[in-house]
Amino acid sequence: MKITNKYDLPDAFLNFARDDKYTKGKADISVTTLIDAPRVRLMKTIYANKSETDVTDMIWPLFGTAVHHILESADETENVTVEERLYANAANWVLSGALDHQEVLPDGTVQITDYKVTSAWSVILGKKEWERQQNCYAWLVENSNDGVNRGKTVSKIRICAILRDWQRRKAQFDPEYPQSPVVVVELPLWTPEQREEYIYERIDLHQEAQMNFDLYDQFALCSEEDQWAKPDAWAVKKKGQKRASKIYDNLKDAQGHVDEKIGLEVEHRKGEKTRCEGNYCGVAEFCEQYIGWKKWYG
Repeated sequence: MKITNKYDLPDAFLNFARDDKYTKGKADISVTTLIDAPRVRLMKTIYANKSETDVTDMIWPLFGTAVHHILESADETENVTVEERLYANAANWVLSGALDHQEVLPDGTVQITDYKVTSAWSVILGKKEWERQQNCYAWLVENSNDGVNRGKTVSKIRICAILRDWQRRKAQFDPEYPQSPVVVVELPLWTPEQREEYIYERIDLHQEAQMNFDLYDQFALCSEEDQWAKPDAWAVKKKGQKRASKIYDNLKDAQGHVDEKIGLEVEHRKGEKTRCEGNYCGVAEFCEQYIGWKKWYG
């Protein structure tokens, strides 16, 4: 991937961005890629030398990398393991994952903590991928080919979220808002059977996508969830105002609401593919699925 510097940031930013030390190691797939869309994985590989991003779009990931480095280098507590990459065999593939922080608790079980530099809204709304990722890490700890805590039982999984946009004033007046710029989020721990079922289903999905590409040069399609899709909506609001009093998923119900009251109108709000339109996948510009949707819908 080509990294540009359109806004003439200091060379230190550009050099750090280009010095990408991420690797899945000697594995077929990493946990981060496993929980993502097969189409995105394949397209990132195929268009690696054609895609382009500006260093300004990488600031927060760079900040996250720096925070990881600081926290990992400062942690020398007994019974704690930091930044360990684990490997395990699943469905004829090798799965790997880099765990930020593992702690052996007094009862001998393992607590997994992952650092995330993120927004306050991620904590408020929650993120499904956090739960999926950490449960995959739990499976790796219990099934890895090696590792410090190999064979131990995982009893807790959690996220330590550093909120880059946290506002003290909001915390003072809104009890639902995160009360600290650093928040520990406890996540649901699936049963061992649920973890294994999920991992094997995801690997099967990626293997099938790989086979179809190798044999027929076809990319698997992204699902609505993969695209962070928002469906069409019909907003009922007072005439001349922007804020909706109620949102409907179809015109008939919205119009029925308006017909019952005076001074209301219906506004159609087009659906969107949030991930694609924001190019959060990194390959949207090459994606025929997204380009086709845009031509038809936009």
